[in-house]
Amino acid sequence: MFLNIFFLLAGFTFLILGGNWLLKAAVALSLRLQIPKIIIGMTVVSLATSAPELIVSVNAALKGTPILAMGNVIGSNIANLGLVLSITILLGRIDVEKDFYQINWPVLMVSSLVLFGVIYFDGILSSYEGLIMVLLLIFFLVYLVRFQKPAVVDEAPEDDMPLPVTKTVLYLIVGGVGLWGGSELLIKGAVALAEDFNVSQKIIALTVIAIGTSIPELAASVTAVLKKEKAISLGNLLGSNIFNILAVLGITSTITPIQVGKEFNDDLFWMIGISALLLPLVFFPKNMRLSFLEGIVLLIVYGLFVYFTVLS
Repeated sequence: MFLNIFFLLAGFTFLILGGNWLLKAAVALSLRLQIPKIIIGMTVVSLATSAPELIVSVNAALKGTPILAMGNVIGSNIANLGLVLSITILLGRIDVEKDFYQINWPVLMVSSLVLFGVIYFDGILSSYEGLIMVLLLIFFLVYLVRFQKPAVVDEAPEDDMPLPVTKTVLYLIVGGVGLWGGSELLIKGAVALAEDFNVSQKIIALTVIAIGTSIPELAASVTAVLKKEKAISLGNLLGSNIFNILAVLGITSTITPIQVGKEFNDDLFWMIGISALLLPLVFFPKNMRLSFLEGIVLLIVYGLFVYFTVLS
């Protein structure tokens, strides 16, 4: 059992380090290619910060454990809003921008409902459905780049000077190896722990793995609050959830179909519910602001989700 816990912790460590290295390489490469910063923020940074979820889901699906792939994404999306966002606004309020209700929240709800529609009835996310989801993401990104004026806040701590080519390549290689190696250890430890404690892979995926792959977002959010910077906003977290659905599950299912049956039907309602809850929280009791009270509400909802997931 202790060896399996070690595998789990080592997997998380390599995923976090690998994702950070890949992020540095991706931003440096984009700057060297003179890609506009707004596009870096919307595409390169989003892809790099979602790399742990992507690699874990693809690897899990290829290893014949689709429950881990689907549970990772659904659990991460719930954790991003119920845990990461709640902790962030408990540490400091967030003034919500109007693009929340104009773009980000509607697209998140549409993405969540699309996932619900393709999974709830037949329990299969097929290759062509995954391809449609990837195309929807591309359409969304093109729309943002073409029509949105405000630049996305750079989540990377690096300056705008690109790294040397050798260091960029090194970060790229080491980051990729770290992500894949971390996913191997994480999946091995998670499956074994589920057997050790006689719990389902679904519970492990929705809680332990989901929280683990959300650690980069949590760390970035807490750091931003402590530094009194708005590097992580509600829009960034919503964007991460959109990317998890359309890119992570879309790419994974395009590579290999994900068959989970009715395992996640209830959890899909939790994911849609906590996303929908954001709308009234943003407008009440204080218009366009999330503060301590809303953080408590989100944390309670997440606690209830974990409680009923484990109880089930």
